[in-house]
Amino acid sequence: MTSSVRDMLATYPADLGAVDRDRLTRCIEECAACAQACTACADACLSEGMVGELTKCIRTDMDCADICNATAAVLSRHTGYDVHVTRAILQACATACGVCGDECASHADRHDHCRLCAEACRSCERACGDLLAALG
Repeated sequence: MTSSVRDMLATYPADLGAVDRDRLTRCIEECAACAQACTACADACLSEGMVGELTKCIRTDMDCADICNATAAVLSRHTGYDVHVTRAILQACATACGVCGDECASHADRHDHCRLCAEACRSCERACGDLLAALG
């Protein structure tokens, strides 16, 4: 199956170097999916009757969405690539996804949006870790 991320990486006119394209593609896709899930979860939390009890969840959702979006953007740029920046943002993204996944999981038994968000966070956290491992 082809994706727009894979297609865009294939059009890059210069050599991407030793980066594992499959892991890079998966990580960009997971970051975008996680950002969407976190944004939707935060919005759904705002619609719950007990919104005051979900303040931390909303905050972690929003932080995670912003970090995932930034990570996807950095990973999509290759000109002037700096492995130190890539490692740092991947680590930050994995950390944000871990924290958000834990927070959403604590509400998952009451809110399906939190359960789905926690799953998206875990998947993105794994994708960031896999790409980090591939970078050495």
